[in-house]
Amino acid sequence: MLKKFIPQKPGSTQSAEDETRSGENPAPLQTIPTKTETHKNPVMADIQTKNLLAKDVEIKGSIKFVNEFTFDGKIEGEISSGDGILTVGENGDVRGEVKAKSVIVMGKVQGNITVAERCELRSRSALIGDLHASRLIIEEGATFVGKSEVTPNKNALKELGVKEKSQEVHAPR
Repeated sequence: MLKKFIPQKPGSTQSAEDETRSGENPAPLQTIPTKTETHKNPVMADIQTKNLLAKDVEIKGSIKFVNEFTFDGKIEGEISSGDGILTVGENGDVRGEVKAKSVIVMGKVQGNITVAERCELRSRSALIGDLHASRLIIEEGATFVGKSEVTPNKNALKELGVKEKSQEVHAPR
């Protein structure tokens, strides 16, 4: 059996059931306006897409990431991502292969870099290794020792009005 809840005055001990049995009319219910707060927090909004490893981190192995990753420590191994953006910080020291969608180097990289889109070598950065990218930006003061292969995508070539080579021509040795 469900009991009806009727608010009581302080000090009153008689229940609502007892009051209705005794024939007395219970006190009318009062409605108190309440403020309802609605928080519009999408479930996925709090998930961070940027990852950071600080300068006191040392890793021997490989790192795989998805979105944005800033590495400011030391690593001996590979850093890879299908379509992520890697930033090697000013204190970053990478000894190994780097593969990502886009790379910004502010520290040191000893190894080859392969990027799908763009690679930036900022001033005071050092790259000792080969580079393969669609776009390459080298700021004044950057050190680059190695070979670079810059292959713009087909759309960029069309915009510039440059015809694509059908075959590569090799010079005799």
